[in-house]
Amino acid sequence: MKRPSLFSTVLLLTVPVVILMSTPSAQSKPAESDRLLRHVVLFKFKEDASEEKIDEIVTAFTALPDKIDAIHDFEWGEENSPENLSKGLTHCFLVTFKSEEDRATYLPHPAHQEFVKLVTPVVADVLVADYWTDK
Repeated sequence: MKRPSLFSTVLLLTVPVVILMSTPSAQSKPAESDRLLRHVVLFKFKEDASEEKIDEIVTAFTALPDKIDAIHDFEWGEENSPENLSKGLTHCFLVTFKSEEDRATYLPHPAHQEFVKLVTPVVADVLVADYWTDK
Protein backbone atom coordinates (compact mmCIF):
# COMPACT_ATOMS: atom_id res chain seq x y z
CA MET A 1 0.00 0.00 0.00
CA LYS A 2 1.32 3.41 -0.95
CA ARG A 3 2.02 5.90 1.86
CA PRO A 4 0.41 9.36 1.51
CA SER A 5 2.80 12.16 0.72
CA LEU A 6 3.73 14.76 3.31
CA PHE A 7 1.67 17.31 1.39
CA SER A 8 -1.44 15.08 1.49
CA THR A 9 -1.01 14.50 5.22
CA VAL A 10 -0.68 18.22 5.97
CA LEU A 11 -3.68 18.98 3.76
CA LEU A 12 -5.80 16.36 5.50
CA LEU A 13 -4.88 17.82 8.91
CA THR A 14 -5.25 21.48 7.91
CA VAL A 15 -8.66 21.45 6.18
CA PRO A 16 -10.64 20.41 9.28
CA VAL A 17 -8.88 23.12 11.34
CA VAL A 18 -9.73 25.81 8.78
CA ILE A 19 -13.36 24.65 8.71
CA LEU A 20 -13.56 24.72 12.50
CA MET A 21 -12.03 28.20 12.64
CA SER A 22 -14.57 29.58 10.15
CA THR A 23 -17.59 28.05 11.87
CA PRO A 24 -19.38 30.29 14.41
CA SER A 25 -18.67 29.02 17.87
CA ALA A 26 -20.59 29.12 21.12
CA GLN A 27 -18.34 32.08 22.00
CA SER A 28 -19.77 34.29 19.23
CA LYS A 29 -22.13 37.20 19.91
CA PRO A 30 -25.42 35.91 21.34
CA ALA A 31 -28.64 36.33 19.41
CA GLU A 32 -30.71 39.33 20.47
CA SER A 33 -33.20 36.92 22.07
CA ASP A 34 -30.36 35.86 24.41
CA ARG A 35 -29.70 39.44 25.48
CA LEU A 36 -31.37 41.93 27.80
CA LEU A 37 -31.51 45.71 27.57
CA ARG A 38 -30.77 47.43 30.88
CA HIS A 39 -32.04 50.96 31.56
CA VAL A 40 -30.22 52.49 34.54
CA VAL A 41 -31.67 55.60 36.19
CA LEU A 42 -29.88 57.46 39.01
CA PHE A 43 -31.42 60.37 40.92
CA LYS A 44 -29.98 63.18 43.00
CA PHE A 45 -32.80 64.85 44.88
CA LYS A 46 -32.98 68.56 45.69
CA GLU A 47 -31.87 69.55 49.19
CA ASP A 48 -35.43 70.49 50.15
CA ALA A 49 -36.97 67.19 48.97
CA SER A 50 -38.71 65.62 51.95
CA GLU A 51 -38.24 61.98 52.89
CA GLU A 52 -41.99 61.52 52.37
CA LYS A 53 -41.75 62.84 48.80
CA ILE A 54 -38.73 60.64 48.06
CA ASP A 55 -40.62 57.62 49.46
CA GLU A 56 -43.60 58.54 47.23
CA ILE A 57 -41.29 58.62 44.20
CA VAL A 58 -39.72 55.26 45.06
CA THR A 59 -43.19 53.76 45.51
CA ALA A 60 -44.35 55.20 42.19
CA PHE A 61 -41.27 53.92 40.33
CA THR A 62 -41.58 50.44 41.85
CA ALA A 63 -45.23 50.34 40.73
CA LEU A 64 -44.34 50.78 37.05
CA PRO A 65 -43.68 47.08 36.32
CA ASP A 66 -47.30 46.32 37.27
CA LYS A 67 -48.52 49.05 34.92
CA ILE A 68 -46.22 48.54 31.92
CA ASP A 69 -46.02 45.04 30.43
CA ALA A 70 -42.88 45.95 28.43
CA ILE A 71 -40.83 45.89 31.65
CA HIS A 72 -39.18 42.47 31.92
CA ASP A 73 -37.52 43.01 35.31
CA PHE A 74 -36.96 45.78 37.83
CA GLU A 75 -34.85 46.48 40.88
CA TRP A 76 -33.74 49.49 42.83
CA GLY A 77 -31.59 50.53 45.76
CA GLU A 78 -30.02 53.43 47.59
CA GLU A 79 -26.39 54.41 47.08
CA ASN A 80 -24.10 52.49 49.43
CA SER A 81 -20.61 52.79 47.98
CA PRO A 82 -17.66 53.37 50.33
CA GLU A 83 -15.75 55.07 47.47
CA ASN A 84 -17.61 58.38 47.90
CA LEU A 85 -17.90 58.90 44.11
CA SER A 86 -21.68 59.08 43.77
CA LYS A 87 -21.72 62.87 43.16
CA GLY A 88 -24.91 63.12 45.20
CA LEU A 89 -26.82 60.50 43.20
CA THR A 90 -28.60 58.57 45.93
CA HIS A 91 -31.18 56.29 44.28
CA CYS A 92 -30.55 53.77 41.50
CA PHE A 93 -33.28 52.07 39.48
CA LEU A 94 -32.60 49.27 37.01
CA VAL A 95 -35.33 48.58 34.46
CA THR A 96 -34.80 45.59 32.17
CA PHE A 97 -36.33 45.10 28.73
CA LYS A 98 -36.16 42.20 26.29
CA SER A 99 -35.91 44.48 23.25
CA GLU A 100 -35.51 48.03 22.05
CA GLU A 101 -39.17 47.88 21.06
CA ASP A 102 -40.09 47.25 24.70
CA ARG A 103 -38.05 50.29 25.75
CA ALA A 104 -39.75 52.30 23.00
CA THR A 105 -43.10 51.26 24.49
CA TYR A 106 -42.01 52.16 28.03
CA LEU A 107 -40.65 55.67 27.48
CA PRO A 108 -43.85 57.34 26.18
CA HIS A 109 -46.19 55.08 28.19
CA PRO A 110 -48.74 57.16 30.16
CA ALA A 111 -47.72 55.54 33.47
CA HIS A 112 -44.06 56.41 32.86
CA GLN A 113 -44.95 59.96 31.80
CA GLU A 114 -47.04 60.36 34.97
CA PHE A 115 -44.03 59.23 36.99
CA VAL A 116 -41.78 61.75 35.18
CA LYS A 117 -44.19 64.55 36.14
CA LEU A 118 -44.07 63.41 39.77
CA VAL A 119 -40.28 63.23 40.03
CA THR A 120 -39.21 66.24 37.93
CA PRO A 121 -39.94 68.97 40.53
CA VAL A 122 -37.77 67.33 43.22
CA VAL A 123 -34.81 66.04 41.19
CA ALA A 124 -31.62 68.07 41.18
CA ASP A 125 -29.88 65.74 38.72
CA VAL A 126 -30.55 62.51 36.87
CA LEU A 127 -28.27 60.14 34.99
CA VAL A 128 -29.65 57.57 32.54
CA ALA A 129 -27.58 54.88 30.82
CA ASP A 130 -28.76 51.97 28.71
CA TYR A 131 -26.74 48.92 27.74
CA TRP A 132 -27.16 45.41 26.35
CA THR A 133 -26.11 42.41 28.42
CA ASP A 134 -26.15 38.67 27.92
CA LYS A 135 -28.76 36.76 29.90
